[in-house]
Amino acid sequence: MTTLQGKTLFITGASRGIGLAIGLRAARDGANVVIAAKTSEPHPKLPGTIHSAAEEIERAGGKALPLMVDIREEDQVVGAFKAAVERFGGVDIVVNNASAIQLTKTPDTDMKRFDLMHQVNARGTYLVSKTALPYLEKAENPHILMLSPPLDIRERWFAPHVAYSLAKYGMSLVALGLAGELRPKGIAVNALWPRTTIATSAIKYVVGEPLMRMSRTPEIIADAAHLIFTREARAFTGQFLIDDTFLAENGVTDFDRYRVDPTSRLQEDFFLPADVPAPASLGPAA
Repeated sequence: MTTLQGKTLFITGASRGIGLAIGLRAARDGANVVIAAKTSEPHPKLPGTIHSAAEEIERAGGKALPLMVDIREEDQVVGAFKAAVERFGGVDIVVNNASAIQLTKTPDTDMKRFDLMHQVNARGTYLVSKTALPYLEKAENPHILMLSPPLDIRERWFAPHVAYSLAKYGMSLVALGLAGELRPKGIAVNALWPRTTIATSAIKYVVGEPLMRMSRTPEIIADAAHLIFTREARAFTGQFLIDDTFLAENGVTDFDRYRVDPTSRLQEDFFLPADVPAPASLGPAA
């Protein structure tokens, strides 16, 4: 399979950034995209709403269903899947992209923020995936994808921000467990993580403008996700993938097109195993 035409994707956190980019890549194939996110009204500091994302999806050639969903709330998640099936007849692909982040040391992390990160990242991913199962079991080539890191459990990844690391790796643990649980049913469960920081409005808001110039665009994640979704689910599951390594294994050689600023060195992301070298230089392209 090389196209997602007619497939229905349920993407959390798809009002902007990586989630929206994945939706737009699928829309160019003629896919249906369920935009499950909290932002129905403009955020004071972050661009994009579920409605503006839906407009972009439809301009790109897909069909969109914008739904205001807080993935911490079970009734909202259940209702969103029912609405998706009523509109499109089923769900083929689930993308667990929604995530909460705060890069603070333990004394500076209040428990309200700790709870938010765990409720959104680990619990939300589990809830969305669990709720999707009855629908995915009826799909022809069902996939679940987590935007979460390889399970490289080392002190260096936890010590700077224990709370966030616990929550983010929680998403990967859900992927690990579900891959084994759902393999007999032919439902693929994989995780995808970027080699470098990705230029999203959230990164700009949390970290600042300089890091944006040292980042790749969300399209690199979208292209890698598209490759995953067009693989046979029964034969491709339980994988923890790095975006550029996976793309390189599938014939991609030009990674400079994903750079925000070709004159800047790329900044590596967190949680990258040392034994997976970059397939292209991270130094300045020009």
